[in-house]
This record gives sequence, structure tokens and C-alpha cells, in this order.
Amino acid sequence: MLSRLALQSFHSLQRWYSTRATIFGLSSGAGKCGVAVIRVSGDTSKDVMKCKTQIETLPKPRNAVLRRIFHAKKAEMIDKGLVLWFPGPHSFTGEDSVEFHVHGGVAVVSAMYDSLGSIEGVRLAEPGEFTKRAFYAGKMDLTEVEGLADLIEAETEAQRKQALLQANGELSKVYNQLRGRLLKCIASVEAYIDFAEDQDVDDGVLDSVKSDVSGIISDVKTHLNDHRRGERLRAGVRTVIIGAPNVGKSSFVNLLSNRKVSIVTNVAGTTRDIIESHHDIGGYPVILADTAGLRTDTSDIVEHEGITRARDYLQSADFIILIIDAENMQNYLTASRKTFDEYLHHHLATLGFSKSILNNSNSMLIVNKIDLLSTDTLTSLRHINNLSLLSCHTRDGLQPVLNQIANYLKHICGNPCKENPNLSQQRYRHHLKQCVEYLEKYEEYLRHGPNPDLAIATQYLRNAVRCIGKITGTIETEEILDFIFSSFCIGK
Repeated sequence: MLSRLALQSFHSLQRWYSTRATIFGLSSGAGKCGVAVIRVSGDTSKDVMKCKTQIETLPKPRNAVLRRIFHAKKAEMIDKGLVLWFPGPHSFTGEDSVEFHVHGGVAVVSAMYDSLGSIEGVRLAEPGEFTKRAFYAGKMDLTEVEGLADLIEAETEAQRKQALLQANGELSKVYNQLRGRLLKCIASVEAYIDFAEDQDVDDGVLDSVKSDVSGIISDVKTHLNDHRRGERLRAGVRTVIIGAPNVGKSSFVNLLSNRKVSIVTNVAGTTRDIIESHHDIGGYPVILADTAGLRTDTSDIVEHEGITRARDYLQSADFIILIIDAENMQNYLTASRKTFDEYLHHHLATLGFSKSILNNSNSMLIVNKIDLLSTDTLTSLRHINNLSLLSCHTRDGLQPVLNQIANYLKHICGNPCKENPNLSQQRYRHHLKQCVEYLEKYEEYLRHGPNPDLAIATQYLRNAVRCIGKITGTIETEEILDFIFSSFCIGK
């Protein structure tokens, strides 16, 4: 008898195969371009290719041939382009596939769509359907599918590297190895249940499983304890710029953007709301938030609301950049004859912070308007560690500041590699935490349960395996699959 889960999976596949038609879609970018790639996949791809090219002899697999391409119904030539034949299972989808490389004009692509759509049993692909067929054909698991989606969406070099590693199966290897270790534990316990009384299977088997489960818990917790590096790299590092009014926060954002993102005036309180802009700094994605200047003596209710929003945003930020005014700092130091550290402590207090806000590795201090400093003051500041000097007006110090920000971002996002691929999705984190919970319940049940039933204990291990299966798609639900594949474009 099939289990309920296996039966659901069987019916899911049955529904999919019953509606499977030959599909087509634009696999290159939309809009005018030099070459447009139109992919066809399905059982009748061979017939579609013959119909479109009016030839009987198939070209060699994976070899581009130049052919006249005709309309399927009107017997007129649409274009002259390259045709590539990919017989299954050695294709992206695992099915027979063909690609038409035609000129990328809107009219050409439209005519190709009209022609392919007029063939019986051939229809336009749904979003992500090519990749969905590749998944069902065993060409990739869900982590590779989501890595491919991230690769398509990648906007920075670091995002590309992380997505490529995942699309190539490096994260999949981690979870498949983990699943294999859990299956071995289940097999050992079940062997003990079935054969302990009749054959030479001693209690050492259970002790070995106990040790293995403990090791798996430790490894998963280490994997989870990554400070969300992969998720931050995938979504962008939320970076908040804070400081007193008129220190140059908006000027800094405009400087990085090479355009006027924020309004800049000499009137305190100009910025009233959170203004976000997206940047690529050192290959890392950054969501830069310009905020209202922080002060406690405002009577303007709109500015007060802006300050409240700035402080709220600060609580959820991944990275903090504090900007201080060089001229005001110099005036304070000259009048008080105090050290820079004493000034910084005083200045942070006026903003409502303690110095601890700068004591973590996810915060950075910039002194702006250094073009207004005396030579002696500027020289003394250059000897202070972890202090970045900048003039938004003259751009002096901009490149060192960008280099320093990139170093912080590298620490925050990590450096994805084959040996240690990043955990990139909140979905994975959720299932891994559930996996740990089941394994800890297994340990707890055996440790404190009176005469524990090993069959019940083994169920905890099976539930842990299912959690891993939900990550890779070994055990899938329609909701998860529909959500993942719907994020793809039509031609993928």
C-alpha cells in the first residue's frame, strides 16, 4: 500500500503528466535585440522542428544549423536563423527540445509565437514551466531551481557567485548528505527493532545512532548560526545612515547615486522620511536608507515623526553608518580641549545613543566636510583607527570610504564558496529549525521516556528527514512548488 504522502506525490505527478503538452516560450530577453531564442519542449518537438524548417532529416544533436524558418499554417518564411536539436533526456527539461535562434525584432518574435501557437497540442509555456519540467525530470532539485531564479535576478557580483554555487548544486550536496546521514540512523534503529532479539545486534547500535544524531544537531545548528549572511546577500544589506541634522547624510546618498535622490539644503530637518536607494558597492547589494537628522529639540511634529521612523529603521538595519560634521567637531575640540573619544561620547549622547552603537562589526563612523578642517586637525584624525574621512563637496576620501564599506559588507555577507555555501532562503532556515526540533525530541524521548517505544522514537527521525526533503523537493507540496515556479519568467 502507498503511504498517504506517496499517494499525494503520485497524484501530483499524474495531474502534471496528464496536462503536459509541448510548450514554447522566449528564453532570451524581451524587447528588441539582435537575437531572440525561442525554446520548444515536449514530445512533439521533433515534429514542430520539421514543420517549421520543412526538412525531414534531423540535425545532429546540440549542433547549430542555419535554416529557413516557416510559418506552420501560412507556408511563408518568417526568418532565417539557427536551429538546435536537443533530444531527451539530454536537454534542460529532460524532454525532446528545440531552440530557434531568430532575429530579435518584435514582429519576428510575434510571428514565431503565432506560428507555434497554431500547431495542435502546442501552447505557450507558463511562468517557470521549463524549469518545473526539469525538476520533475530529476534534472535539478528545489535548491538548484531557486539558485537558478536568483542567478537570473542577480544584480551584483557577490549575488551572482552565491546564486551560481546554489544553481550548480553546492547547497544541494549539503542537504543531501544531511538527509543521507538521517536515513542511515533510521535504518540502524529499524534494524535493531527487527533483528535485535533474533540475531547478533547489540545495544551499541543505538549508542551509535545517538552519537550520530547529536553530531547532526550540532552541524545543523552551526549551519544556521550564519548571521543570515546568505539571506542578506540575496535580498540586499539594509544600511541606515544616521547623524545630526545637516551633517551630509543626503549629500552622501546623492554622491553614491550620482543623482539627486535626496533634497539637500542648509535648513535643518529637510529630510523627513526614510528614502531608500539601491547600490552595488564592491560587488555587494546595498539598500541605503537616508533618514531624518536626529535631535531632541524639535517642535515640528512632522520632523519628530521622521526622527521616530529613523530610530525604528535603525533597529532592523543590517549595517549602520554614522556621519558626523567635521567643522562642529573641530569647534568642540578647540573650545573644550578634549580628546576625540570624549567628543564622540558627548556627541552620541546628544543623539540619544551610547558608544556601544559603534562597538559591533556592523557599524561605521564617517567624518564628513573634512575640506573645512585645519591641517593639524586633519592630520590628527588620520591616526585614529576605524575612522573614515570624507568631503562630499570635494569628493576627497570617497574611494577609501567605499573600500571600507565593501570590507564591512564582505564580513556581513560572507564569501560564498564550494566548501561553505550560504544558506540563502528563509524557507530553508524554517525547515532546518524544524529538523533540529524533531531530532531534539528524539533525544529527549529516549532519555526520559519510561521504556521508550523505538517505533515512536523513529518517527521523530522520519519527520526530521521530511523537513530536509521539503528543502530539496524530495518531499514536495503543491503550495511550495506553485510559489517557487511562479516567480520565474515565461521563457524559463
